[in-house]
Amino acid sequence: MTRHSDIQQRKDRILAIVIGRYIKTVSPVGSQYITEEHNLDVSPATVRNILAELEDEGYLSHPHTSAGRMPTQQGYRYYVDHLMREIQLLEEEKKRISQEYKRHARQLEDLVEKTSQVISDLTHYTSIVSLDDGDDYKIICKGTSYVVGYPDGTDVLKIQAILKILEEKEQLMELINRTLEKKIKIYIGHEMALKDMESCSLAISHFEKDGKKWRIAVLGPTRMQYERVVSTLEYISQIR
Repeated sequence: MTRHSDIQQRKDRILAIVIGRYIKTVSPVGSQYITEEHNLDVSPATVRNILAELEDEGYLSHPHTSAGRMPTQQGYRYYVDHLMREIQLLEEEKKRISQEYKRHARQLEDLVEKTSQVISDLTHYTSIVSLDDGDDYKIICKGTSYVVGYPDGTDVLKIQAILKILEEKEQLMELINRTLEKKIKIYIGHEMALKDMESCSLAISHFEKDGKKWRIAVLGPTRMQYERVVSTLEYISQIR
């Protein structure tokens, strides 16, 4: 049992390294990088075998014969569910979020717009913020210019399709307004059931504050910085 646990921990560590590196560089990750840059106390041959196993299990793909591995949507799903650790936002980032909230708290429309802008600025992804206070409903989308970097490679038709969904909002709002069992829900690629957004991930947070119902979503590529997005959403939901 202990040996099985050790093997699984090693596989998890290597998968986390590959996904973390790919998110940062958008380049396939090879065994040489893993062996040289991380002290795993295993041989290069063992690393290569583990990468092959992770590929066979559907967590990684191998785009070219001579290239390294890159995560699949199944790999990202496992990473989000089991390997991701919440990071701490910098104090100046927390201060900015808090200041913007307090500065615009009395003006509902300004508050929604500034919240959306701050989230987009901090994550470098598209943010969608909706607020329902019973009498009024506001929805703001910021950071649509980031969409150009979402599909792997410059695919103009995919970019146009994503922008169209953001502009029309109906399909996206149906997804964002679904009943959520957890405080934060993350949809990865095909889980959104929106064909034109299979290269994207969507993180959604919902909470109530001062009698107002908030839905905050961040749309990014499947290789989004999940820890940073979740940490930002968590912090915003706690501001009073």
